[in-house]
Amino acid sequence: MTHDATTISPDAARAAIAAAIRRIVPDADLDTLADDARIRDELELDSLDFLSFVELLSGATGIRIDESDYADLTTMARAIAFLTARGANRNAPED
Repeated sequence: MTHDATTISPDAARAAIAAAIRRIVPDADLDTLADDARIRDELELDSLDFLSFVELLSGATGIRIDESDYADLTTMARAIAFLTARGANRNAPED
């Protein structure tokens, strides 16, 4: 699900996050995961699982995710906001 458009919609961001999570935790019940719940805590992701999540998410969206961005991936709401903002900015014209 690579996105070539200048933006990623919140729905597309949510779908990419869900797909990445399901690759790591296939039986995750994402319907009960609140948007403000801490993803790592709720899904019991260890450090390697979280790194895999980041890599899958980056690969699916084409958005570079650095270690300094990890705080933006703590909840579904923050991750969606991060991806939509970063997606909108990645093809923005430079000054």
